[in-house]
Amino acid sequence: MTAAGGDGRRISTVLIIIAMQTEALPLVNKFQLSEDTDGSLFPTGVPWIRYHGLYKELHINLVWPGKDSVLGVDSVGMISASLVTYASIQALNPDLIINVGTAGGSRAKGACVGDVYLASNVAFHDRRIPIPVFDMYGIGSRRTFSTPNLLKELNLKVGKLSTGDSLDMSPQDEASILANDATIKDMEGAAVAYVADLLSVPAIFVKAVTDIVDGAKPTSEFLQNLVTVTAALDQAVSQKNLVAKLISRLTEGHILLLMGSTGIFLLGNTGW
Repeated sequence: MTAAGGDGRRISTVLIIIAMQTEALPLVNKFQLSEDTDGSLFPTGVPWIRYHGLYKELHINLVWPGKDSVLGVDSVGMISASLVTYASIQALNPDLIINVGTAGGSRAKGACVGDVYLASNVAFHDRRIPIPVFDMYGIGSRRTFSTPNLLKELNLKVGKLSTGDSLDMSPQDEASILANDATIKDMEGAAVAYVADLLSVPAIFVKAVTDIVDGAKPTSEFLQNLVTVTAALDQAVSQKNLVAKLISRLTEGHILLLMGSTGIFLLGNTGW
């Protein structure tokens, strides 16, 4: 079953961009996605990994940047996210992008560990260019694809997302995050949004809070809570009653069923 998007296009292919293997594997396992092993989709030598499969006639492509070839850690950050998003759009021509992952949350804005947010806006907080107009370009503030029905259906929190290349937060970063009015902070979202906007692909951003950025120990909290939060959120929105409700709504013929690492999402062709 495919469905028409808000602009009347039929939606059949979804691209899920995830930064870390720990965030990706629950979804890969749950929907039995297969790893693309022939290496023909992306340029030779890159570590990027694609998993793919078919669910209810919806083509699902999950791409993560893989491990750094020298250090063996997840290739996190804005550069990898930008490259993977661009290459994946060129290769797969998706109808919709979902950037799913973990984020830091602001206690002052009401975030708690384990909360799941749908980002309403994205911006950068560490591209400081103190020249008129260039300063706005550096911040790169964008509204995300509007999905009010999704918010209502899954009872997600909503907040602005700020993106930078550092896990910790310098005083300058903190000031910029406050200026961005952000509730959640990550290392990929605004970069994915930039490429998606450049190539005219709608994108949504679902982020689970692993650490409190204005708390005492955000970095250690992130490492401690990464696996637990990912697993718990995956279970929380894929309970049998929710799945049954979403599948029944699918038969109405005017919605789109799609997945992220936090479960199954329902999108409508008007208002989403």
